[in-house]
Amino acid sequence: MTAIVTPWLAACQGDLSPLTSSIRLDGLQSGIISPVTNAGSQSPPPPPPVAPTAVASVAPASQCAPDVVQKLLTPASTDSSAVKLNCSVQLSANAAVTRQVVFEGSTASGAILDCAGGTLGGRGEKGDRESLIVKSNRTGDSWGRPVGVTIKNCRITGGIRVYGLGRNGEAGPVKQSSMNADHTKFAQLAAPSKVAFDRVHIVGSGGVPFYISPGVTNVTLSNSTIEGTSTSAAIYLDAESAGAKIVDNVFNIKTEGRELIAVDGSAYNEISGNKFGNVRNGGIFAYRNCGEGGTIRHQTPQFNRIQGNTFTFSGRANAPAVWLNSRNGNRSYCFSDPGHPFGSSLSPMDFAQNNVVEGNVATSAGSEAFRNSDPTNRISGNSE
Repeated sequence: MTAIVTPWLAACQGDLSPLTSSIRLDGLQSGIISPVTNAGSQSPPPPPPVAPTAVASVAPASQCAPDVVQKLLTPASTDSSAVKLNCSVQLSANAAVTRQVVFEGSTASGAILDCAGGTLGGRGEKGDRESLIVKSNRTGDSWGRPVGVTIKNCRITGGIRVYGLGRNGEAGPVKQSSMNADHTKFAQLAAPSKVAFDRVHIVGSGGVPFYISPGVTNVTLSNSTIEGTSTSAAIYLDAESAGAKIVDNVFNIKTEGRELIAVDGSAYNEISGNKFGNVRNGGIFAYRNCGEGGTIRHQTPQFNRIQGNTFTFSGRANAPAVWLNSRNGNRSYCFSDPGHPFGSSLSPMDFAQNNVVEGNVATSAGSEAFRNSDPTNRISGNSE
């Protein structure tokens, strides 16, 4: 059986400026390629990921008009719709925002939300349920992305999600794009970039509290706290994302059966100076979902730096603080993606390579707190 692919136009093949706020996906044509035999672990390693494109700073957005601020402060009991921000606002320390806050598309670039200690606790009525969303939008065949959004000094209950083509790796546009060899580049050009969260206090209440979706680049979470509960991980860095900085944060969250940070096909991230408390199911795991939902995962979890973190374990023994190549094809959905000569369609292996794990401390982690199965990774100066 042959596989159908839809090659991208030159719009996503050329040297696009990172400050171009939208890209086009049009003129798609169907083509036929010969089927490819899945080669499994015998396949040669894929080419290393390409570092994400640096994004120039953008000017801060202008101050929000009084009516926009009033919308923010209108209780959800009066109006439950989301508030879209494309401007900058500083709230008072006693402010309580009970409506969902959304930064959407290129018009939100440069927007700043400073809660000054105030709270965000809204919920979406359907679809995006998180309290705060930063996302790209699609108009016809164009994707517009926000760049340079800043959220700081906020207490957030209910979670944060940043996304471009889709909320997760199984979203329709993500799956469609993954059938093409240039998927990583296209996904990154379509997704938000340079989004900063500083001094935020996130209280998880079920889903992943901090979710970085496919293609998102250069997100920072710094000087912040994550607590509460999660039915999954505390932070999820999804496929084709890159360049995140998770630095100087405190984690005291209970996860159900999952590690605290999932590095799923995400590259060039820095995770440093964090304090992970109450660790039960593992700390930081680097892997690659191999075809879940029929989506080909292209990028491998490489060139990540995990340094100077402390992990304090409780409960479950022998759960690693850091585990590179934690799956390596050990999932039932491997090869559920179509036969293509790239990514997880060619091999289900994680290929977590060229990572640095240094100067971390794991207390009461049991044996083998730092697990690694690839000689290209540098593991040194860690203590158990």
